[in-house]
Amino acid sequence: MSSLQNPHVVLGATGGAGRAVVNELVKRGRPVRAVSRSEGAGFPEAVEPVSADCTDLDAARAACEDASVVYNCLNVPYEQWADVLPVLTENSMAAAQAAGAPLIVTDNLYMYGPTDGPLTEDTPRRPQGPKGALRATLEAKLIDAHEQGRLRVAIGRASDFYGPHANSSIRELVFEAILDGKTAAWLGALDVPHTMSYLPDFAAGLVTLGTHERALGDIWHLPSNDPITGRRFIEYVYDILGESPRMRAYGYWSLTLAGLFDAQIWEAREVLYQFREPFVMDTSKFEKAFEHTVTPYDTALRETLDWHRAQRV
Repeated sequence: MSSLQNPHVVLGATGGAGRAVVNELVKRGRPVRAVSRSEGAGFPEAVEPVSADCTDLDAARAACEDASVVYNCLNVPYEQWADVLPVLTENSMAAAQAAGAPLIVTDNLYMYGPTDGPLTEDTPRRPQGPKGALRATLEAKLIDAHEQGRLRVAIGRASDFYGPHANSSIRELVFEAILDGKTAAWLGALDVPHTMSYLPDFAAGLVTLGTHERALGDIWHLPSNDPITGRRFIEYVYDILGESPRMRAYGYWSLTLAGLFDAQIWEAREVLYQFREPFVMDTSKFEKAFEHTVTPYDTALRETLDWHRAQRV
């Protein structure tokens, strides 16, 4: 797609998705510049760490200078989305455009809203609330820039993340709770299928978008394992640990009460519909276009548990 010598620049490189993308790029032998507000630690030796606040346009442009590809893995807490995400999106677009590099964007499924069947890239945008509406607005801005020839863009979407460095409700409610000897918890209903996205698999898909010209100008649901119920996901974790499963489900009012003490939980009520009914992401479009592999649940959950346990040492 572009020069192999110029760096693949990862914005938001110390977040879960960003770190996974950095690791995948290193695995593929690509030069990597990891950009975050603090340079961070734990990157492979070959990675060039850069400190930059991407809410500052000049800083974002400088961080992306001479980029081969720019990956926008930037994110902020829910309560900051309305004020900060539009700025980060605009600045990443301007920085990639200035560098003459394609912009590969990490995205979620909030813009679709409740649906009656599997989600495809063509599912109508009917967001449930302000966060989904914001995601739909940012998507339109990105695709419009590509269609006008101002910027080359591809968007890669995932469902709920788990895996090393993943910062999601699953991390606290399942993995940390179980390792602390507490009862695991799940949002919504325990017995409806839900697509879960393993971060390393997502990162592999996102880097594939960044290394194939035909991916540009389009939206892609990135490969994930088969949908799984919350009950089976939690049972898997307990089985690996050789323990008897203990679990409970959080409904709307439980989240409301917990949200009085945690802004992230309060904001998460908007997307509770994703866990009350089957929420399945169709990834067949990507699977037909590109070679890919998906990590089996047993392996992915073991790797996730190993990472969580290593953080406690």
